[in-house]
Amino acid sequence: MMSKHPDGYVHTTIKDGIGIVEFYHPASNSLPGTILSELAQAINHVGTDERAKVIILQSAGEKSFCAGASFDELIAIENEAGGKKFFNGFALVINAMRKCHKFIIARVQGKAVGGGVGVIAAADYAIATEHAAIKLSELAVGIGPFVVGPAVERKIGLSGFSQLAIDATEWRSADWARKHGLYAEIHPDINGVDDAVYALANRLGRSNPEAMMQLKKIFWEGTENWDELLTQRAGISGTLVLSEFTRNAIQSFKKKS
Repeated sequence: MMSKHPDGYVHTTIKDGIGIVEFYHPASNSLPGTILSELAQAINHVGTDERAKVIILQSAGEKSFCAGASFDELIAIENEAGGKKFFNGFALVINAMRKCHKFIIARVQGKAVGGGVGVIAAADYAIATEHAAIKLSELAVGIGPFVVGPAVERKIGLSGFSQLAIDATEWRSADWARKHGLYAEIHPDINGVDDAVYALANRLGRSNPEAMMQLKKIFWEGTENWDELLTQRAGISGTLVLSEFTRNAIQSFKKKS
Protein backbone atom coordinates (compact mmCIF):
# COMPACT_ATOMS: atom_id res chain seq x y z
CA MET A 1 0.00 0.00 0.00
CA MET A 2 1.32 3.44 -0.88
CA SER A 3 0.03 6.95 -0.28
CA LYS A 4 1.80 9.45 -2.53
CA HIS A 5 1.90 13.22 -2.25
CA PRO A 6 3.72 15.87 -4.25
CA ASP A 7 6.10 16.16 -1.33
CA GLY A 8 6.59 12.54 -0.33
CA TYR A 9 4.98 9.21 0.48
CA VAL A 10 4.26 6.50 3.01
CA HIS A 11 4.62 2.96 1.70
CA THR A 12 3.79 -0.35 3.40
CA THR A 13 4.55 -3.94 2.40
CA ILE A 14 4.16 -7.29 4.16
CA LYS A 15 6.23 -10.30 3.12
CA ASP A 16 7.30 -13.46 4.95
CA GLY A 17 5.88 -12.23 8.23
CA ILE A 18 7.71 -8.89 8.11
CA GLY A 19 5.79 -5.63 7.73
CA ILE A 20 7.76 -2.68 6.36
CA VAL A 21 6.59 0.90 6.81
CA GLU A 22 8.65 3.39 4.80
CA PHE A 23 8.31 7.18 4.61
CA TYR A 24 9.96 9.72 2.36
CA HIS A 25 10.15 13.48 1.92
CA PRO A 26 12.58 15.30 -0.41
CA ALA A 27 13.61 17.70 2.37
CA SER A 28 15.79 15.18 4.24
CA ASN A 29 12.76 13.08 5.15
CA SER A 30 11.12 15.85 7.15
CA LEU A 31 7.58 15.24 8.37
CA PRO A 32 4.74 17.49 7.17
CA GLY A 33 1.28 16.91 8.56
CA THR A 34 0.11 14.68 5.70
CA ILE A 35 3.05 12.32 6.13
CA LEU A 36 2.61 12.23 9.92
CA SER A 37 -1.07 11.37 9.61
CA GLU A 38 -0.53 8.60 7.09
CA LEU A 39 2.49 7.24 8.94
CA ALA A 40 0.32 6.76 12.03
CA GLN A 41 -2.38 5.12 9.89
CA ALA A 42 0.17 2.82 8.25
CA ILE A 43 1.55 1.66 11.60
CA ASN A 44 -1.99 0.99 12.82
CA HIS A 45 -2.79 -0.89 9.60
CA VAL A 46 0.26 -3.15 9.61
CA GLY A 47 -0.01 -3.57 13.36
CA THR A 48 -3.44 -5.17 13.00
CA ASP A 49 -2.61 -7.30 9.95
CA GLU A 50 -2.14 -10.91 11.05
CA ARG A 51 0.32 -11.55 8.22
CA ALA A 52 2.89 -9.30 9.89
CA LYS A 53 4.67 -10.69 12.95
CA VAL A 54 7.12 -7.78 13.30
CA ILE A 55 7.45 -4.30 11.78
CA ILE A 56 10.46 -2.51 10.30
CA LEU A 57 10.15 1.27 10.27
CA GLN A 58 12.43 3.01 7.80
CA SER A 59 12.86 6.08 5.65
CA ALA A 60 14.01 6.23 2.04
CA GLY A 61 17.32 7.48 0.74
CA GLU A 62 20.90 7.09 1.85
CA LYS A 63 21.49 10.17 4.02
CA SER A 64 19.10 11.52 6.65
CA PHE A 65 16.73 9.27 8.55
CA CYS A 66 14.45 12.17 9.48
CA ALA A 67 14.83 15.96 9.67
CA GLY A 68 11.86 16.34 12.03
CA ALA A 69 9.08 18.89 11.62
CA SER A 70 8.56 20.64 8.29
CA PHE A 71 9.73 24.26 8.63
CA ASP A 72 7.40 25.29 5.80
CA GLU A 73 4.40 24.05 7.74
CA LEU A 74 5.62 25.57 11.00
CA ILE A 75 5.82 28.99 9.37
CA ALA A 76 2.34 28.56 7.88
CA ILE A 77 0.63 27.93 11.25
CA GLU A 78 -1.79 30.79 11.91
CA ASN A 79 -3.41 30.04 15.28
CA GLU A 80 -3.16 27.85 18.37
CA ALA A 81 -5.63 25.30 17.04
CA GLY A 82 -3.60 24.87 13.87
CA GLY A 83 -0.39 24.63 15.90
CA LYS A 84 -1.82 22.00 18.22
CA LYS A 85 -3.12 19.99 15.25
CA PHE A 86 0.29 19.98 13.56
CA PHE A 87 2.25 18.91 16.63
CA ASN A 88 -0.41 16.37 17.50
CA GLY A 89 0.67 14.59 14.32
CA PHE A 90 3.82 13.53 16.14
CA ALA A 91 1.70 12.43 19.09
CA LEU A 92 -0.38 10.23 16.79
CA VAL A 93 2.71 8.52 15.38
CA ILE A 94 4.31 7.92 18.78
CA ASN A 95 1.06 6.62 20.26
CA ALA A 96 0.49 4.34 17.26
CA MET A 97 3.95 2.86 17.82
CA ARG A 98 3.35 2.59 21.56
CA LYS A 99 0.02 0.80 21.22
CA CYS A 100 1.01 -1.47 18.33
CA HIS A 101 0.98 -5.09 19.56
CA LYS A 102 4.04 -5.94 17.47
CA PHE A 103 7.69 -5.09 17.98
CA ILE A 104 8.88 -2.22 15.80
CA ILE A 105 12.49 -2.19 14.62
CA ALA A 106 13.81 1.20 13.46
CA ARG A 107 16.30 1.06 10.58
CA VAL A 108 18.33 4.28 10.88
CA GLN A 109 20.62 5.04 7.95
CA GLY A 110 21.59 8.60 8.85
CA LYS A 111 21.08 11.67 11.00
CA ALA A 112 17.87 12.31 12.93
CA VAL A 113 16.64 15.66 14.25
CA GLY A 114 13.79 16.61 16.60
CA GLY A 115 10.72 14.58 15.84
CA GLY A 116 12.89 12.04 14.05
CA VAL A 117 14.64 11.29 17.34
CA GLY A 118 11.22 10.86 18.93
CA VAL A 119 10.19 8.35 16.27
CA ILE A 120 13.37 6.33 16.88
CA ALA A 121 12.79 6.46 20.63
CA ALA A 122 9.26 5.10 20.17
CA ALA A 123 10.59 2.06 18.34
CA ASP A 124 11.17 -1.07 20.40
CA TYR A 125 14.63 -1.69 18.94
CA ALA A 126 16.78 0.60 16.79
CA ILE A 127 19.73 -0.35 14.61
CA ALA A 128 21.77 2.46 13.05
CA THR A 129 24.85 3.28 11.04
CA GLU A 130 27.85 4.99 12.62
CA HIS A 131 26.79 8.14 10.75
CA ALA A 132 23.39 8.36 12.47
CA ALA A 133 24.04 11.34 14.75
CA ILE A 134 21.10 12.88 16.61
CA LYS A 135 19.99 16.31 17.76
CA LEU A 136 16.94 17.77 19.51
CA SER A 137 16.98 21.22 17.89
CA GLU A 138 13.58 22.47 19.07
CA LEU A 139 14.81 24.92 21.72
CA ALA A 140 17.09 26.52 19.12
CA VAL A 141 14.00 27.55 17.14
CA GLY A 142 12.04 28.73 20.15
CA ILE A 143 9.89 25.70 20.83
CA GLY A 144 11.07 22.66 22.79
CA PRO A 145 10.84 18.86 22.44
CA PHE A 146 7.57 18.70 24.34
CA VAL A 147 5.70 16.05 22.34
CA VAL A 148 8.63 13.72 21.71
CA GLY A 149 10.09 14.30 25.16
CA PRO A 150 8.27 11.48 26.98
CA ALA A 151 9.40 8.93 24.36
CA VAL A 152 13.01 10.14 24.41
CA GLU A 153 13.13 10.32 28.22
CA ARG A 154 11.64 6.84 28.52
CA LYS A 155 14.35 5.45 26.26
CA ILE A 156 17.50 7.27 27.42
CA GLY A 157 16.56 8.64 30.85
CA LEU A 158 16.04 12.16 32.13
CA SER A 159 19.74 13.01 32.14
CA GLY A 160 20.27 12.08 28.49
CA PHE A 161 17.06 13.78 27.42
CA SER A 162 18.03 16.93 29.30
CA GLN A 163 21.42 17.04 27.60
CA LEU A 164 19.82 16.79 24.16
CA ALA A 165 17.06 19.29 24.93
CA ILE A 166 19.31 21.94 26.49
CA ASP A 167 22.28 21.74 24.10
CA ALA A 168 19.98 22.07 21.12
CA THR A 169 22.51 23.07 18.46
CA GLU A 170 25.06 20.28 18.92
CA TRP A 171 25.01 16.82 17.37
CA ARG A 172 25.46 13.73 19.50
CA SER A 173 27.21 10.84 17.77
CA ALA A 174 25.66 7.47 17.02
CA ASP A 175 28.01 6.00 19.61
CA TRP A 176 26.63 8.44 22.20
CA ALA A 177 23.11 7.36 21.24
CA ARG A 178 24.06 3.69 21.58
CA LYS A 179 25.68 4.18 24.98
CA HIS A 180 22.55 5.99 26.20
CA GLY A 181 20.22 3.28 24.92
CA LEU A 182 18.57 4.96 21.94
CA TYR A 183 20.31 2.59 19.53
CA ALA A 184 20.63 -1.08 20.41
CA GLU A 185 23.31 -1.57 17.75
CA ILE A 186 25.43 0.51 15.39
CA HIS A 187 27.21 -0.73 12.26
CA PRO A 188 29.78 0.83 9.92
CA ASP A 189 27.44 1.06 6.94
CA ILE A 190 23.89 0.50 5.76
CA ASN A 191 24.65 -3.01 4.52
CA GLY A 192 25.59 -4.04 8.04
CA VAL A 193 22.45 -2.37 9.37
CA ASP A 194 20.24 -4.18 6.87
CA ASP A 195 21.83 -7.53 7.66
CA ALA A 196 21.22 -6.98 11.38
CA VAL A 197 17.68 -5.62 10.92
CA TYR A 198 16.52 -8.53 8.78
CA ALA A 199 18.28 -11.15 10.89
CA LEU A 200 16.41 -9.85 13.96
CA ALA A 201 13.12 -9.49 12.08
CA ASN A 202 13.34 -13.06 10.81
CA ARG A 203 14.08 -14.38 14.30
CA LEU A 204 11.14 -12.46 15.72
CA GLY A 205 8.95 -13.71 12.88
CA ARG A 206 9.46 -17.22 14.23
CA SER A 207 8.70 -16.22 17.82
CA ASN A 208 5.39 -16.60 19.63
CA PRO A 209 3.18 -13.59 18.70
CA GLU A 210 1.32 -13.74 22.01
CA ALA A 211 4.57 -13.75 23.99
CA MET A 212 5.86 -10.75 22.04
CA MET A 213 2.60 -8.87 22.54
CA GLN A 214 2.70 -9.48 26.30
CA LEU A 215 6.36 -8.42 26.45
CA LYS A 216 5.58 -5.21 24.61
CA LYS A 217 2.83 -4.41 27.11
CA ILE A 218 5.38 -4.80 29.91
CA PHE A 219 7.96 -2.65 28.13
CA TRP A 220 5.42 0.18 27.81
CA GLU A 221 3.90 0.00 31.28
CA GLY A 222 3.35 3.42 32.78
CA THR A 223 2.55 5.14 29.49
CA GLU A 224 -1.18 4.58 29.55
CA ASN A 225 -1.82 8.33 29.89
CA TRP A 226 0.13 9.28 26.77
CA ASP A 227 -2.96 9.86 24.60
CA GLU A 228 -3.81 12.79 26.86
CA LEU A 229 -0.25 13.77 27.81
CA LEU A 230 1.11 14.09 24.29
CA THR A 231 -1.95 16.02 23.16
CA GLN A 232 -1.40 18.47 26.03
CA ARG A 233 2.24 18.79 25.04
CA ALA A 234 1.17 19.47 21.43
CA GLY A 235 -0.83 22.41 22.76
CA ILE A 236 2.30 23.88 24.39
CA SER A 237 4.25 23.69 21.14
CA GLY A 238 1.27 24.95 19.18
CA THR A 239 1.20 28.11 21.28
CA LEU A 240 4.95 28.71 21.26
CA VAL A 241 5.24 28.38 17.49
CA LEU A 242 3.12 31.53 17.08
CA SER A 243 5.54 33.76 18.99
CA GLU A 244 7.60 36.34 17.18
CA PHE A 245 10.76 34.82 18.64
CA THR A 246 9.99 31.40 17.19
CA ARG A 247 8.94 32.71 13.78
CA ASN A 248 12.16 34.70 13.47
CA ALA A 249 14.23 31.73 14.60
CA ILE A 250 12.59 29.38 12.08
CA GLN A 251 13.10 31.86 9.25
CA SER A 252 16.76 32.14 10.23
CA PHE A 253 17.14 28.35 10.19
CA LYS A 254 15.43 28.13 6.78
CA LYS A 255 17.89 30.60 5.30
CA LYS A 256 20.83 28.54 6.55
CA SER A 257 19.49 25.27 5.19
